[in-house]
Amino acid sequence: MLQPRGIFPCFCHHARQNPLSSRLALMSSLHPLLSQCLYQFLAFVPPSNESLRKPGTASVMVDTQHPLTLLLNSSEGDRDLCKIQYHFGEFGNYSLVVKTLNTQTVSCDLIVNEGPINSYLHSVNCDPTPQSWSTGSRPRLRSLDTFRGLSLVIMVFVNYGGGKYWFFKHESWNDICQLHFPSALFSRFVFIMGTSIALALGSMLRWGSSKWKVLRKILWRSFVLILLGIIVVNPNYCLGPLSWDNLRIPGVLQRLGFTYLVVAALELLFTREGQLPALQDILPYWPQWIFILVLETIWLCLTFLLPVPECPRGYLGPGGIGDFGKYPNCTGGAAGYIDRLLLGEKHMYQHPSSGVTYQSTMPYDPEGILGTINSIVMAFLGLQAGKITLFYKDQPKQIMSRFIIWGIGIISAILTKCSKEEGFIPINKNLWSISYVTTMSCFAFILLLLIYYLVDVKKWWSGAPFLYPGMNSILVYIGHQVFANYFPFKWKMQDSQSHAEHLTQNLTATTLWVIISYIFYRRRVFWKI
Repeated sequence: MLQPRGIFPCFCHHARQNPLSSRLALMSSLHPLLSQCLYQFLAFVPPSNESLRKPGTASVMVDTQHPLTLLLNSSEGDRDLCKIQYHFGEFGNYSLVVKTLNTQTVSCDLIVNEGPINSYLHSVNCDPTPQSWSTGSRPRLRSLDTFRGLSLVIMVFVNYGGGKYWFFKHESWNDICQLHFPSALFSRFVFIMGTSIALALGSMLRWGSSKWKVLRKILWRSFVLILLGIIVVNPNYCLGPLSWDNLRIPGVLQRLGFTYLVVAALELLFTREGQLPALQDILPYWPQWIFILVLETIWLCLTFLLPVPECPRGYLGPGGIGDFGKYPNCTGGAAGYIDRLLLGEKHMYQHPSSGVTYQSTMPYDPEGILGTINSIVMAFLGLQAGKITLFYKDQPKQIMSRFIIWGIGIISAILTKCSKEEGFIPINKNLWSISYVTTMSCFAFILLLLIYYLVDVKKWWSGAPFLYPGMNSILVYIGHQVFANYFPFKWKMQDSQSHAEHLTQNLTATTLWVIISYIFYRRRVFWKI
C-alpha cells in the first residue's frame, strides 16, 4: 500500500538559562484514539549553542495519513517534556519550536511554515505568513480577521457607490458625529493593521526569526504596498495613460505602507521578552510613547504654527466658498500647503470631496503627508490592542476590560468640546486631525470588543462571511479597484437615477467579492505581502 508523501519539519530546541539535558529525543506514535501504538524514535535534537546563539535543530519526515502524537523526551532522566497531537497535511512544512523556560517548564509551539497541499484538488497555499498552533496558547483570533473583513466589505460597497444614497458618501469636510460609514472605514483598516503588527512580530520572534530578518520583511512589505498603490491603484488613470506628469503620489496603500513601516519598525526596536511588570502593555514601552508624542507635537506645530501664504495661521477649513469665501485658496491649511509645496499640485488628488460643496479649486489630498503622522498614531493605538490580546491571552475579562478603558473617549471629548465645529480641534477625516484619530480609535476598541466577545469568547458567531475577505484583504481591495468597471461587477443600467438599480449593482459586486474570498479560503489560497 502506498503511503502519502511526507513533510519535512524542523525541530528546534532553544535553551534558556537552565538546559534540561544535553540531548532531546523526539518520538512519534499514531493518535491513541485510532490505535494503541508504541512510540517510534524520530530524531535526537542537539542542545543549542549559547555562544553562537544558534538553536539545536533536527529535520525529519513524518507520515501524513493519520493523526500523530509527537513526544519530546529528555535523554537524561528519561522524562517526558511535552506532547503534541496533530494531523499533518501532505507537502506541508512545519517547525516544532521547543523552549526551555526553567528546570521544570518547557514550551512547545508547532509552527505552520508552509501550509499543506491537497493533491486531489490541486490547490495552492500562497500564504507565506506562518500560523502558530500550540498546546499552551490560544488559536488564531478570528475576531481580528472578522473586524478587518467587516470594514473591507463595507468599504467595497461604499467605493462601488453605496446605492447612491447620501449617507454612504464621503463628508465634505468636518464629519458629523463620526458615525459616518466612509469616514470610519480607512481608519479601522489602519487600526487593525497596528493590532496585527503586535501579534505577527511577536509570533515571528518567538519561533526564531532574527530581528534583521524581520526588519527585511517589514521593508519589503512596505515597499510593495507603496508600489502597488502608485502603479496599480491610482485614480489618476482616469486622466489618461499613466505618466509622471500626472501621477498621484499619495494614496490609501501608500499611506498604509508607510504607516506599517514606521509602527512595525518601532515595535521591533523596542519589543520585550520575558516577565513584564504591571501595565505590561504600556510601561515597558515608554520610548515608543515618547516617539509618538514627539510625532504628534510635530503635527500640532506644523498645523497651527506654520505660516501659509495668504491664509490665517492654524486654518483648518475647506477653502472655496467656506468661511464666507474669505480664504478660497486655503483648502486644508498647512496640510494642503505642504503637499502642494513638496509633491506638486499635479501629483495630488484632483477632485476632493470638499470641491463639490465648497467649490474649492485647489487640489487637496486626503492621504497627504501631514495626515500620515496621525495615521501612524492611529496604528500605534491599534498596536496597543494587539499587545493587550497578546499579554493577557486566555484572560478574556482582562482583555475586554482594557478595551473598554481604551474605548472611553475622554481625550476626544476635551479636544472637540463634544461639538462639531466649536472644539479646539474639529473631527476631520480629510485632515486626519488628532481628534478624528482618538474618536475613531475609541469606536474601533468598542467594535473590536463586541466582535471579540461574540467570536472568540462566546463563539456565538464564526465571523462568516466577513472572516473570508478579512483573511484575503489585499486581494479583495486591489481586485475591487482594478475590476470595478468590468462585468459582472458593473453593467449598463436602464435608469441611472434609480437607487434600486444602483443598490442592486453595488450589492451584487460586493457579494461577488465575498464569494471570491470564500472560494480562495476553501482552497487555502491567501495573497499576502
